[in-house]
Amino acid sequence: MELEFVPLLGVQRDIYRLPRGRERFEAYLRTMVDAGTGDLDLPLVNMNPMGKDRVPLLLDRLLDLDADAVGAAATAAAQPAVADVAGAYRVGLVVADDAGGGWTDRHGTELDHRFGGEALYKRGWIVGLLWTRETPSETRVRHEVTMCIHRLAHIRRHGPATSISAMLEQEGEAMAAAGCIEPALDADDLAYTRQIIEPHLAASDRPTVVACLYGDETARKLGYPALGFSSGAGLALALDTARSRRLS
Repeated sequence: MELEFVPLLGVQRDIYRLPRGRERFEAYLRTMVDAGTGDLDLPLVNMNPMGKDRVPLLLDRLLDLDADAVGAAATAAAQPAVADVAGAYRVGLVVADDAGGGWTDRHGTELDHRFGGEALYKRGWIVGLLWTRETPSETRVRHEVTMCIHRLAHIRRHGPATSISAMLEQEGEAMAAAGCIEPALDADDLAYTRQIIEPHLAASDRPTVVACLYGDETARKLGYPALGFSSGAGLALALDTARSRRLS
């Protein structure tokens, strides 16, 4: 896999310099869509062009962190581990607004980001999402970029994940490769999660996926049945399993 990091945070910040309204929205569309082809030019789909002041403030903090440089370094560091995967991709960071902006449902967007990214992959893009509710840091940026690269590598090696079992495998490997230590559960909760997730491993329907990966609280918020999972249980189990496998 050939990788090129493309700085996108400054591009997003420039859009937010315009007044919130039609002018900004039209600038967003002009920036995102190629005027000649009508196809996507920059992968800003998850950016909220109508975001309020918290979004440009976060972008300012990311720019102060030189987050694009952190992302570029993470991309370069990840490349040797994915050299066996065919294809050339551009890598970039996009801020997604999950702080009540009315644009982005966090967990729905995350599911599509983790398991439905083929439209962007076909256009040669790997996108790391940074969320307005999360405190920006170099570690968070590095983890997100590395995780996204290893996620695509896993997909290209093993195919798209269509069952909960395959989703756990994909995300566990991506998180472990990025050096993530969260989400995490204590030993008892991990053992309990491993037991109750077993009957659902072949499932692929969205309600079951949401409950297993994100937990009952998220499932209820989205109108799905609760299945007995604590917050982030499935993802925590996936990470613990992948980290243990790497240590064995």
